[in-house]
Amino acid sequence: MMAEKKKKELPRKVVADNRRARFDYDIGEVFEAGIALKGTEVKALRTGKATIHESYAGGKNGELWLFNSYVPEYLEANRFNHEPRRPRKLLMHKRQIHKLTVAVEREGMTVVPLKIYFNEQGRAKVEVALAKGRKAHDKREAVKERDWNRDKARLMRDRG
Repeated sequence: MMAEKKKKELPRKVVADNRRARFDYDIGEVFEAGIALKGTEVKALRTGKATIHESYAGGKNGELWLFNSYVPEYLEANRFNHEPRRPRKLLMHKRQIHKLTVAVEREGMTVVPLKIYFNEQGRAKVEVALAKGRKAHDKREAVKERDWNRDKARLMRDRG
């Protein structure tokens, strides 16, 4: 009998993280979406210099697109390079896309990307969330609550 080869599983490599989104929005339901990329975009993403802090997702013609995300040009590619801020198609099931677009239209919610990462199979994925924007006083309240929880944990740790 031949010994079975075990696939070398790669850990989830986060390429871009939108930490600001958790502060600016109340995050609701989170979805995982594939992303349609060109060859040079994949190589540029692997360098880890992409940013999604100002990007958002929106529906267009029954499809979901990621707008204003920045994937830098791949330096080793010459004339076949990609445009850094082009809209990128998100790959999701139709039911999920419909759910997101209805929530955006009816409830005034926003679809924000939380992170871009490569999964175990090496495919680029985007974690998007249905979110509701916070007002300035909500942000201050969230900061107070976070600081209080941090102080509370510190006190509990020091006592026992």
